Amino acid sequence: MRIRVLFAAVAIAVAGHAFAQTQPDATAGVEVELNKLEAVNGACRAYLVTQNLTDDRFDAFQLDVVMFDNDGIVARRLAVQIGPMAPQKTSLKVFDIPNLACGDIGQLLLNDVLECRDSNGSRDDCLSLVSVSQRGNTPFIK
Repeated sequence: MRIRVLFAAVAIAVAGHAFAQTQPDATAGVEVELNKLEAVNGACRAYLVTQNLTDDRFDAFQLDVVMFDNDGIVARRLAVQIGPMAPQKTSLKVFDIPNLACGDIGQLLLNDVLECRDSNGSRDDCLSLVSVSQRGNTPFIK
């Protein structure tokens, strides 16, 4: 009797493990972290740490990023290319926000994904793949 129970328990565990491996990873996506802002030559330099947690290579991945001032008024809008991105890879992307002091940026918004292309061509689901976060005091929202 004990052997049958043990055998059944092992069979259930193996079947559960096999089922879990066939399910898509709900956490897989593209993480974009605003790591820091730094003043440079009349501009604010933004450092984005990107993690492509998918198994797809993105040849192009362009973000529509909006900067708001400390009063919540739109101060700047930029298209930021964070691609190409290799699968399962963490990268650092750096871009300058001209004529805007870092202290004058109250918040960043990921407004949209302007371009998203993998090895199969253009995709229209990329905004849903992206999650955003920040390390410093400046919020980065979606």
